[in-house]
Amino acid sequence: MSARILVVDDEIGMQAALREVLSRQGYHVTVAPDGLAALSCLDSQNYDLLLTDVRMPEITGMELLDRVRGRWPEMPVLVMTAYGTIEDAVEAMKKGAADYLLKPFSSETIERLVKRLLEQRLAVPSANSGAEDEQDAAKPYGTSAHPIAVSQAMRQVLELSNQVADSVATILIQGESGTGKEVVARYIHNHSGRRKSPFVAVNCAALPEGLLESELFGHEKGAFTGAVLSRKGKFELANHGSLLLDEVSEMPLALQAKLLRVLQEREIDPIGAQRSVPLDVRVIATTNRNLGEYVEEGNFREDLFYRLQVITVSVPPLREHREDILPLSEFFVRRHCRVNRRPRKRLSQAMREHLLNQNWRGNVRELENFLERAVLLCQGDEITPEGIFLSAYPQPLAPAASRMGIVAAAFPERVEGRPGPCVAASEVSSESSFPRPGELMTLEEMERRMIMQTLEQVGGNRTRAADLLGVSVRTIRNKLNLYGIASGSPEKEKAVVGA
Repeated sequence: MSARILVVDDEIGMQAALREVLSRQGYHVTVAPDGLAALSCLDSQNYDLLLTDVRMPEITGMELLDRVRGRWPEMPVLVMTAYGTIEDAVEAMKKGAADYLLKPFSSETIERLVKRLLEQRLAVPSANSGAEDEQDAAKPYGTSAHPIAVSQAMRQVLELSNQVADSVATILIQGESGTGKEVVARYIHNHSGRRKSPFVAVNCAALPEGLLESELFGHEKGAFTGAVLSRKGKFELANHGSLLLDEVSEMPLALQAKLLRVLQEREIDPIGAQRSVPLDVRVIATTNRNLGEYVEEGNFREDLFYRLQVITVSVPPLREHREDILPLSEFFVRRHCRVNRRPRKRLSQAMREHLLNQNWRGNVRELENFLERAVLLCQGDEITPEGIFLSAYPQPLAPAASRMGIVAAAFPERVEGRPGPCVAASEVSSESSFPRPGELMTLEEMERRMIMQTLEQVGGNRTRAADLLGVSVRTIRNKLNLYGIASGSPEKEKAVVGA
């Protein structure tokens, strides 16, 4: 797979020279005359490397670097300039540039540098990859310290987080499940004066009440049956750092009283201990509930609620900041290609449109799971809707489910909220092509029957069938060849429907 490189320079001669040198190495090279044109190219195509000049009209190279780091954080950027200083180089590297190059430079220099950056970018880890790199690659987005924030909504979240990061105030982060509340918590920790001290997380919903108290506050040897050794709790382990109380709303009422005392007195009482242990811990709590309503229902202490929400950060659901969907998607594709030892893949334009048209009720977590599945199922170097069609949506169907029921489940934008021809349920043949009660059928057979029934419904029109099924005409043609139907005859295609 040839790497795609975007060259941004307002000098026509430099554009031509770089295109010639890099194309000679087998790379696909696109040139843009300024930063605005470059952003337009990046919105419509995936690139593996960006080369940009510094002094350009409209948007400078440094401004372009800032925007690229926010939207495409894993794409390396090589900054070029004829007016370089040590200060400029330092600034570029601080902003996240992969390297800094002074003009003029030889063709051998740029060839060598581009090759090195692309090898780092496109390399698939081997079995001998370092354990630390492997562990880092395996971390889900929820443990990342670098939130992707292109949208105004998420930028406001990070701006507020930056404002309060250096304070000692307790912070409550609210948001639906899967929105990335832990990402924001880690961002706050990493931008505070505590960043060199521990960040400790505990899920309050994952442990029973008896274990949660010991987990939080620790215990002394012999404090209870089974306590054969003394053990530090999460609070003590997080001393001088930050403690994340994930889903704090699920904490039992008895423990809420003890937590309130810790927040007020800044000390803990380990189970069985004779004296209190003073602490310096920044507490960050998260919840996916409306804590105000939870207080009214008597499930959460009002005094603790006010103590926790000194600062409240609300993380919006993904459907309210759709500008982040594609940058997040590219990040997840890159990560899961690495984790699952797959060659680098790109999102096709059709897949990008599909991702933007989903509601993502499970938010960022659902998006990541979907893209990991896509990385594993799609063949070749592009991720396409047809590459995961059916296989990515194995849902049980009612005995008389219609063909459009599957299409709606897999590609809802094809039948809801977008113009385009659809077949009404009343127009579908009364003889279902799907399994009847007691009938077993493979996904391949279900796919074949669905394609053939669709072709029958539209009189053999492959373009129409492809549009209804949400796949390309080429996919329909390849499937028909696989079924032994190459003539394109509607009569022959109809004859196979009931086979």
